[in-house]
Amino acid sequence: MADLQQTRLIALPGTPGDAQGEETVDIDSSLGGLAYRTQQVQQPRYGGTAWVPMIDGIERIGVMKVTAPQMSPSMLDSCVALAALVTLLLVSKSPYSDVLITHERTRTMTVQAELLWAFVPPRTIGTTTVTSAAVLEPAYDIGGDAFDHNVTDGALHLTLVDAMGHDLASGGASATALAACRATRRSGGTLPDIATTIDRTLDQWIPGRLLTAIIAKLDSATGQLAWINCGHPSPLLLRDGHVLPHILDRPAQLPLGLGFYRDAPPVQHHERLQPGDRILMYSDGVTEARAPDGSLFGEERLADTIIRSMAAGDNAPEALRRLLQNLLSHQQHQLRDDATILLSEWHPD
Repeated sequence: MADLQQTRLIALPGTPGDAQGEETVDIDSSLGGLAYRTQQVQQPRYGGTAWVPMIDGIERIGVMKVTAPQMSPSMLDSCVALAALVTLLLVSKSPYSDVLITHERTRTMTVQAELLWAFVPPRTIGTTTVTSAAVLEPAYDIGGDAFDHNVTDGALHLTLVDAMGHDLASGGASATALAACRATRRSGGTLPDIATTIDRTLDQWIPGRLLTAIIAKLDSATGQLAWINCGHPSPLLLRDGHVLPHILDRPAQLPLGLGFYRDAPPVQHHERLQPGDRILMYSDGVTEARAPDGSLFGEERLADTIIRSMAAGDNAPEALRRLLQNLLSHQQHQLRDDATILLSEWHPD
């Protein structure tokens, strides 16, 4: 199974009495890691072993290691089917046991981080027409950032929030915002309805907590993007390997949580996408990450890293994983603020 930060593959425990020790594999420098990164079966030249990716929908879970004297094509096909079955069992049974959760962690998690990870959906979702992937850091100490993405009724719904502060109240504010978003969306509410519900709920139950947010909806049939931006950095539009500057920039609106929108909802914006367009949303902890020499990670480096990675053939979750590694290296693995990135793509037939 991949660890929480997607740097290592950690073997699940064997049956009681199994003398085989646990194996840890580096994702960036191993054949098993290559299977995880590319989502393709990998074999060494001398044969006898195969690493089969374990994928839930399009969410990467880990890899299955298979050893046999000979590895025929029919056996590989059986291994792929077995890996899919094992993945289904692991995902379906994980809510009933802490075994998987504890094995994907390498250190203790804070209470606010535990709260947020319990609320966020899988990091990668998608259909034949839309894909969305997200990452969160610092994984074990995240405080006020959170994301949500969901495919319903032919539309991709996206939410990214950043609550003021880095404590349990911040985590509670973000979790409350996601709950208000889902409750409103599932009852048929519009984007303005979602924004006003979050604003009203926070003002009533967690007063004094500002929260910036982007709430968006992408029609998977037409490519029509609608979004509301309440005090958050503007999303970036990536097209044909380039950033289209200012396309999604709009006048700033006030953050949520102080009751500003009791009388009138925030303004909703619209833009028509082209096939293959990607929307990059991020929190300010990404672009404002500062290296020891004082240089900021910046919006240009953020977009360039994504563009180069996907031009090299990486899919969206792998591009974000590499981006996060660059971000952590830039700040010497000591993030001073939460960093959340959400990358969505419209790829109709």
